[in-house]
Amino acid sequence: MTPRIVVLTGAGISAESGVATFRDAGGLWEGHSVEVVATPEGFARDPDTVLRFYDERRRAVASVSPNPAHHALARLESALGDDLLVVTQNVDDLHERAGTRNLVHMHGELARALCTACASRPEWSTDLLDRPACPRCGERTLRPDVVWFGEMPYDLDRIEEAVIACDVFASIGTSGEVYPAAGYVALAAAFGARTVELNLVPSDSAVPFDDVRAGPASALVPDWVDEVLCAP
Repeated sequence: MTPRIVVLTGAGISAESGVATFRDAGGLWEGHSVEVVATPEGFARDPDTVLRFYDERRRAVASVSPNPAHHALARLESALGDDLLVVTQNVDDLHERAGTRNLVHMHGELARALCTACASRPEWSTDLLDRPACPRCGERTLRPDVVWFGEMPYDLDRIEEAVIACDVFASIGTSGEVYPAAGYVALAAAFGARTVELNLVPSDSAVPFDDVRAGPASALVPDWVDEVLCAP
């Protein structure tokens, strides 16, 4: 019987591709505080700084490539089809570029804009700093389609249903500190799933994983995928 698998990915899977993680040890990224560039209040106070920050992030992501961990998950999807759901906290598009399609960006996407006038979420590849018009309504009120602190992540009902129904829950490259994502291992375990953590260092999860493997995602994930595909 084909297992139903949910994979949660975080910054650690993309860091090896050269994507900057959101917070370093000092709680800053590229010299900006979280409060300035990742809250609705920060955007209201200084929209130019926020738009410039995400325009720079969009350009930076465009210059890097998926790594073996991204490609391994795409290979797993090719074998499992709809029995695999990848839930990512990342706003880059490296999973898509590797070939993954059954994917939820719970924290939004750099490759989309969000219109605060009509709530449309158009695909977006150019800068927002110059206040381009929304393709749908024409208003110049586009912002990054990134879920900031204090905002509701996307597709929570779909994610929760998949986690409850899965046979295996794997957490890859995530600290386990940001909720609601940090609570998914407990939910999966409560409904009988086997839980696996693949991380550079083990996280401080409140609920222990059944299997914890420490190391770079580009090495751990392909090996784990091979194990899943070779299992009887």
